[in-house]
Amino acid sequence: MTKSYSLKVANARLGGFPRLLLRWKASIYKLLYKEMAIFVGLYVSLSITYRFALNDPQKRTFEKIAMYCHQYSDLIPVSFLLGFYVSIIYARWWNQYLSLPWPDRLASLIGCVVHGADDRGRLIRRTMVRYLNLSAVLVMRGVSTLVYKRFPTMTHVIDAGFMTIAEWKEYETLESAHSKFWVPVNWFCNLAGEARQEGRIRDDFAFKSLMEEVNVYRGCLGMIYSYDWISVPLVYTQVVTVAVYTFLLSCLM
Repeated sequence: MTKSYSLKVANARLGGFPRLLLRWKASIYKLLYKEMAIFVGLYVSLSITYRFALNDPQKRTFEKIAMYCHQYSDLIPVSFLLGFYVSIIYARWWNQYLSLPWPDRLASLIGCVVHGADDRGRLIRRTMVRYLNLSAVLVMRGVSTLVYKRFPTMTHVIDAGFMTIAEWKEYETLESAHSKFWVPVNWFCNLAGEARQEGRIRDDFAFKSLMEEVNVYRGCLGMIYSYDWISVPLVYTQVVTVAVYTFLLSCLM
């Protein structure tokens, strides 16, 4: 979870950044305190066992095992694996943010190139923007838990004004094994074509610019959907997990 802390360090003052170490929400302490408690508990148990439960020959055997673990623990490339894995996760997280679709640019372009002060012109512009928002909602319902709680069913999407009943019936007639977030984008393109035929989009250059922007928007939606669909390869996570836990077990000795 990303937690903003910019206001805490907005002013340069004594101890500004060290105070961040005391934050609990979204901190490394909150993430790892259970594993740390288990590690400390095992370490204390082994220490007590070595000092009070073992006889001298058993202590010598334990010491040999501890020396062996200490000698070969350096062969585990923990720093390399963690650096590689963290770089992948960070790049993936940041690229997901960059792929978030923003309808503002398209909405501004629609207001510039789709002309008409009558009811029909206003309806076309509003419907275009509604289709953009509808496609984003359809993607985010499958990605974000908060969005899904807000729109658990398509009835909630209709009640919120993103889709009409007639559009929902047409939407349901399309069969697809995956998300159909692209359907409102197709409706957008069809409506833009009608606006061009009616002369509300006055030239082909404006129509081309509009189509290019909606393709960029649709590409962002596709990237968000793909990031949720295709995870980091499981073998990467398994290798890092095995290496880290093996290193911790060797450190216990």
